Amino acid sequence: MTAQILCGDCRQILPTLPDCSIDAIVTDPPYELGFMGKAWDSTGVAYQVDLWRECLRVLKPGGHLLAFGGSRTYHRLACAVEDAGFEIRDQIMWVYGSGFPKSHDVSKAIDKVAGAKREVVGIALGARNGNGQNIDYGNFASAKDGQYNITAPTTAEAKQWQGWGTALKPAHEPIVLARKPLDGTVANNVLQHGTGALNIDGCRVDMGDEYDPTKMQRQQNSAGAIDGAFGASALIGKEIATYKPGGRWPANFIHDGSDDVLELFPDTAGGARPAKANKPTGEHYEGGWGPISDGDRIEFAGGSAARFFYCAKANKTDRNEGLDDFTAKRDADRARDDGVGDDNPRNRSNTAKVNHHPTVKPTTLMRYLVRLITPPDGTVLDPFCGSGSTGKAAILEGFNFIGIEQSDEYARIAEARIKHVE
Repeated sequence: MTAQILCGDCRQILPTLPDCSIDAIVTDPPYELGFMGKAWDSTGVAYQVDLWRECLRVLKPGGHLLAFGGSRTYHRLACAVEDAGFEIRDQIMWVYGSGFPKSHDVSKAIDKVAGAKREVVGIALGARNGNGQNIDYGNFASAKDGQYNITAPTTAEAKQWQGWGTALKPAHEPIVLARKPLDGTVANNVLQHGTGALNIDGCRVDMGDEYDPTKMQRQQNSAGAIDGAFGASALIGKEIATYKPGGRWPANFIHDGSDDVLELFPDTAGGARPAKANKPTGEHYEGGWGPISDGDRIEFAGGSAARFFYCAKANKTDRNEGLDDFTAKRDADRARDDGVGDDNPRNRSNTAKVNHHPTVKPTTLMRYLVRLITPPDGTVLDPFCGSGSTGKAAILEGFNFIGIEQSDEYARIAEARIKHVE
């Protein structure tokens, strides 16, 4: 296995890579929302057809692309990918419960326009996001130390529109699954290039001991029997081994196991609602997504259907593995150093972070994604490497990795995280 980080603009570096040299691309490009005031999230690069055309060029025929998108801007990402020459194969939904709404309080806005002062009628604690930070839903202007004022509308118009806002709570990120056109048939492409197919059995969701491949059953008729040298009828009345898939077929839906998401799933066996539980580091979750490094796990009592789609969000251990020599820093201080300012609501945290990248994906999720589309001994490319979650996952899954990252700081973090697991 080899891993390398190329520091620079992917639009300049991609043209230097050889044609048909990459087996799979798994990436998390900017959502073009100006997230947390970051300049790199409002350049329009994710919509540039020429960028994705370069990704198409470096991929082997039949090679797959997985690219995360934002719910508001995904359509433009997917269109750019398709216009570049990719075939859109599917959309995977990454669902979570820790998002927070960036909603404008209409009642407050009306009072502000009228110049009316609102009466403070109480103090509330902000909710906590996935990083343990206090988040004030819609009342950022008065938030301080995890608290914010509850105010009452003053004008008649503000009272009429009390409780109205402008945004829903974000709870999913779509992932476009696309494929470079095949060289002939699927069979021919796989034999010639090793690409073009999905690793279904390698990504099945473990269902425990429900299936026993050693179980024998007597063949009653030819229905369902395999025609071969002896013909289906030759199997009638004979005991043959019954093989069933060792897990549920991988779906285009994955969730983080949060309470908000679990409430959406019924209990399929009449038991209690799924409950969170901590399990020792290194223990495998029963759902089969693979090992989880640390933190919250889920115990699914009563056979909840949620067990088939679970993958926890990135926790502190996952984010910071390999970064012992790095200095933790507060979001607000880092924002001021970057010249962004500290007025962004998400920069109000007093928590110092080592890996401060704002969109770190869980290694378990990225391992599943690279395993799904990458052939054995293949090379994974991430043109928007960030803090290196794709590279970390690729190395853990036994693949080679090439990452491109324009930020020197993020590139150093990515190199350290990947080196830690190499």
